[in-house]
Amino acid sequence: MRLTGYVLAADPWWIEESVLSYYDVVDRLVVSYDENATSWSGGPIPVEECLRRLRRIDSAGKLDFAPGSFARPDIHALEAETLQRTQALRRASVDADWVIQLDSDEVVGNLETFVACIEEAERHGAGGLDYPSRYFMGRSSSGRLLETSTRWWRPYAHYPAPMAVRAGSRLVHARQAEVALYRTDFRPDSTSPLHARDAVVHRVIPVEAGIRHYSRVRSQDYMERKSAWSAHADYYARELERWRTRQDHPIAAVVATPFAKPTERYRLTSLPPQQRYWRGEFD
Repeated sequence: MRLTGYVLAADPWWIEESVLSYYDVVDRLVVSYDENATSWSGGPIPVEECLRRLRRIDSAGKLDFAPGSFARPDIHALEAETLQRTQALRRASVDADWVIQLDSDEVVGNLETFVACIEEAERHGAGGLDYPSRYFMGRSSSGRLLETSTRWWRPYAHYPAPMAVRAGSRLVHARQAEVALYRTDFRPDSTSPLHARDAVVHRVIPVEAGIRHYSRVRSQDYMERKSAWSAHADYYARELERWRTRQDHPIAAVVATPFAKPTERYRLTSLPPQQRYWRGEFD
């Protein structure tokens, strides 16, 4: 099975960790970026920093750089995102069977499990792999991560989009595609609050194998800058104050979980010792 992938080079904070977590299994990785270093909504983004970091880790020459002009202030940022992803997916689909589509702040927890699930999706005739993500919403002073959880501090699965799709698939909204999905989860019954409890789970995987989504594990300065260029800028602006409170009082956020709204429940998590997934600032 021929695997390729694509990445949007706009956010450098986790881009090396993300790409390295699946680099070994792709034949080619399309790097889509705006040649004018402009976001979908028209603001500046650190494209050159992304490209510098990616070139540094491209030990096997797999990166296929694909510049373009993707800023579209005249339409909603998510529509512009869909257009850029569509172009990147089309390019990555050449000579491929499946295309991995992880964001640059998403890290594969266990590559062997991830690839095995893509292979099973292929055998089942599915068009996409619904693979669970773990959302990390901050980092405590002790180094532990604040992770979204159930009311009683159990992890649950997020599904922002299929993490891999068949080559040639059509995207309809950001990474979402109109395809039949092979769905994996952390338990036999659905752990996602956005799915019915009896939703089909084709395969159960360990929590540690889930995608690690580090969108909130950053410095305050970087969070403020990202809120200005993100396609979810409005949400980031509202979220920033809550993020500061969680950073300053992570224990309070965890203790309040049984009484909190479903979107504000957290647990503290420690990653394995080989934790290369954090740096304080750019080097």
